[in-house]
Amino acid sequence: MTTRHPLRVGLFAFDDVEELDLVGPYEVLAAWSAVSALRPEVLVFSTDGNGVRCAKGLRVVPDCSREDADDLHVLLHPGGKGTRRLAEDTTHLSWLRALRPITPLMTSVCTGALPYAAAGLLAGRPVTTHWQAVGELTALDPSVQIDTEARFVDDGDVITSAGVSAGIDMALHLVARLESTAVAREVRRAIQYDPAPPV
Repeated sequence: MTTRHPLRVGLFAFDDVEELDLVGPYEVLAAWSAVSALRPEVLVFSTDGNGVRCAKGLRVVPDCSREDADDLHVLLHPGGKGTRRLAEDTTHLSWLRALRPITPLMTSVCTGALPYAAAGLLAGRPVTTHWQAVGELTALDPSVQIDTEARFVDDGDVITSAGVSAGIDMALHLVARLESTAVAREVRRAIQYDPAPPV
């Protein structure tokens, strides 16, 4: 029987996931794994382990199924059009609720916060999401404390981020939090992430 590394990070992939919500943080976390003395295990999984088609057509082949993506230290739930369906999927919501007490850190990108809210995981918490989804999030749980300005909100055992590219910022914050700011800066330099929008 093999023993898994205690620092196991799982990114959940699903049909109609927003591409950058998934691959942006994956790029950061995979780059971290390559340089970190902690050697975190970073994996992408889907409900059944089968491939998914992202919101804009990119196809992704996950590493494993939800059942095999156990013992996670961090769950990253991306956003995208598919989150509306997941926020009404009782099986998905039950899975999220079951993960809550055994997963030290649950994170979301963009509208990945919607299923968390529908599962009751964000009640009374400070959170953020894509600016266009603020109304949807508060409709699912009026008790959430929305921060419409933050790129990400770290509330201890739950971290939510704003839309799309904000997931990269959140993932770099994760690296700094789980290892060190110095390593996070090394990762940022490795992926040459230095935002200076040309427009």
